[in-house]
Amino acid sequence: MEPRRVAITGSHGLIGGALADALLREGHGVVRLVRGEPRAADQRRWDPSGREQERNAAAIEDCDAVVHLAGAGVAERRWTTSYKAVIRDSRVLGTAAVAAAIASLTTPPRVFLSGSAIGWYGYTGDRVIDEDSPSGSGFLADVARDWEAAADPAERAGARTVLLRTGLVVSGAGGAWGRLFPIFKAGVGGPIGGGRQYWSPISLDDHIAAIRFLLDDATGLSGPVNLTGPHPVTNREVARAMGRVLRRPAVFPVPAPLLRVVLGEFAQDVVGSQRVVPRRLLDAGFSFAHPTVEDAVRAAVAARRG
Repeated sequence: MEPRRVAITGSHGLIGGALADALLREGHGVVRLVRGEPRAADQRRWDPSGREQERNAAAIEDCDAVVHLAGAGVAERRWTTSYKAVIRDSRVLGTAAVAAAIASLTTPPRVFLSGSAIGWYGYTGDRVIDEDSPSGSGFLADVARDWEAAADPAERAGARTVLLRTGLVVSGAGGAWGRLFPIFKAGVGGPIGGGRQYWSPISLDDHIAAIRFLLDDATGLSGPVNLTGPHPVTNREVARAMGRVLRRPAVFPVPAPLLRVVLGEFAQDVVGSQRVVPRRLLDAGFSFAHPTVEDAVRAAVAARRG
């Protein structure tokens, strides 16, 4: 990919931070869009509410690409009515603000990669799901539909727009998976619920590599792209892989009723099943460095040690 200037929202999060570091190592320019006052030369202020559109447009007007990853953490807090509104608004309003800024420019960025999630598909049991599968039902599916629709103005303005339907990112440094590592290291990890539900993991390294792949105009991809590993697995297989890599027992099941007490409504998504494959990435020739869940867990452990 030729050197370019890339604006990133959510650049202090797990994925955004890793992406910024990777792009800088490759010689690209990075603009970190921040909500507060800029404190570094590479930071520019933006308004995720969309009320300061002139500011937002100015922040990206010299950028070749925008990667929008900002949004409240789904697994950070219990899903109260008020926090569900925060989850939705942080995604939908933020995406609308970025898309409107892109559309307002005479020469918009060539590429807009906008965050989304495999929650778009709802719970799909053991059926194999790819980008041609229909949207599902439930809170996250509803959010994801509105989230993706908010990117439309950028696409209509001529920016190649890719919707990053992200699965479970395997990392010990943060995110939902980061919460699993201390449990398994303590020797008290195991299958969640019945353990038969499918999870669709992807290593952090592969996720970042996929974003860099999609930034390249040569791919020509637009629309939804699943950012998951090529081999979705059951939660029971996840527990076994964690146990093998960490050399700990992984036999203590976590019953679904207990999850509902601890996590509230979010427990439905932990025990829900999504068997999602990255069909469009594979068809475009993307190669995974960590294709299996055990590969991804080993990569995460190695990164923490490094």
